[in-house]
Formats: sequence, C-alpha cells, structure tokens
Amino acid sequence: MKSGFIFDVDGVLVDTPHEQAWRESFQNLFETKPHWKKLLQNANYAPEKFSTDLYRTQISGKTRYEGAQAVLDYFSVPDPDGTLLDEYCRAKQQLVLTKIETGDFKVFDDALLFLMNAKARGAKLVAASSSKNATPLLEKINILRFAETNKLDFPFLNRSTTLLSLFDGNVCGIDLEKGKPEPEIFMKAAESIRLSPAQCLVVEDAVSGVQAAINGGFFCIGIARLNDEKELRDAGAHIVTDDLRTVFSSVFECRWNQYLERN
Repeated sequence: MKSGFIFDVDGVLVDTPHEQAWRESFQNLFETKPHWKKLLQNANYAPEKFSTDLYRTQISGKTRYEGAQAVLDYFSVPDPDGTLLDEYCRAKQQLVLTKIETGDFKVFDDALLFLMNAKARGAKLVAASSSKNATPLLEKINILRFAETNKLDFPFLNRSTTLLSLFDGNVCGIDLEKGKPEPEIFMKAAESIRLSPAQCLVVEDAVSGVQAAINGGFFCIGIARLNDEKELRDAGAHIVTDDLRTVFSSVFECRWNQYLERN
C-alpha cells in the first residue's frame, strides 16, 4: 500500500499542555508584571474568558507567534512595538517545556493504535505540527508499556521505541512562509516521504488544520476531541470521528477515491 499518513500532534496523538500553558502564562503575566497590569483597565480580558473554545478557534494549529498575536488581538491588548508579544511567547514556551518535562500530558490510545496499524500495513508516517515542542515531546514518549498492555507484537517495536521513532518523516516546528489553513506544512510532509497529496491522508483535530489538508488536495480525517464534529465536517473533513479505532477498517479497505465514491 503506497500511502502516507500525516499526523498533527497536539490534540491528535497527544493531549499536550499547550492549552493550559497559553492560558496560565497569560494570566501570570497580568498578575506579576506591572506593565501588563496597567493594561487591564483597557483590555477586554478576564480569566474565565480564556476558554477551550477560544483556544480551539483562535490558537490551535497556528505557530507560537501567530497564536500569541491572536490572543492579544482577541482581548484587545495594545502592543504597538511587539514587546508584549515577545514576552508572552517566551512565558508560554517556558511553561510548556516545564509541563512536558514533568510529564503533564497524555497520549491518545486510539491514535497510537491507528498509527501502529498503519505502519504495520506499510504506510509511510509523518509527524506534522507547527509547534517546535512537538519533536522533543514525541521523543520523550516510550510506547513499550502501551504495546505490552494492548498485546501488540509488531516487528518495529522494542524497548527503546519512542513515538518519534515510528515516523518516516518529521516536519514538526519547521519554518513556514504560511501557516494553516494554508497547506504548506502538509505539502512538505508529503515531499518528505516522496508521495503526492493524493496518496496521503491527514489526521487533524483543528478546523484550520482540516482546511489546510483540503486546500492541499489531501484526504482528511477530522478527529473530534472537543465535541466539534460539525465544525470539522463543515471545514471539509472527509471522515469525522471521536475515536480513530472506529474508522480504521473503512480507511484501509479501500483507496481514498473509492471511499469517496462509496460515501
């Protein structure tokens, strides 16, 4: 099967601490930095307004600076010289690294099973995230215990197998001219395994990521971790599910175009 499977990381493979780090670092800056405190009277910010929905619609799928700028814009925080943008990005990065180092994240079992079964069937795998933290995070995850618990016996598994080592390509954190919903990151992912977009399937959890996949001509599965099936479907995902185990058979029993013809 000459196919490529391209996986976003945050929200697809791993429930990373990014959302918490974005929220907590923003609040910490207002609490600890005098020049941030002064802005509260004019900004449209309150801690309860930094919701999961805000993260999903304004930050998820974007680069660090794009995400930080989106938050500042959303809460009408003035930043004429970009100082606050830089401070926010640094604070968020420091906090997320601390959380990763302490293991403050979880791996999604359905995604691991989906990924390993795809690899066992000869598909090429690529990790594709705009986050520069994705690679060290994937490298930190040893999957032997998960494999033993689920009685998985694939030839590519051994005691030193990390989640990162399962991938044939990795474009996480690369510099991009245009972020999602532009398809640049997925185009580079396909290039890394010498396949065309038509030969690749993208698994995404964010609306902007689904749009990027569709804009690039990829087949796309939208994984609805946040009860956002409608949004992902409206964005163009060919398959939408809240559990990748439920779609594995349907994906592998036919080619993408055959699936589309059947559905």
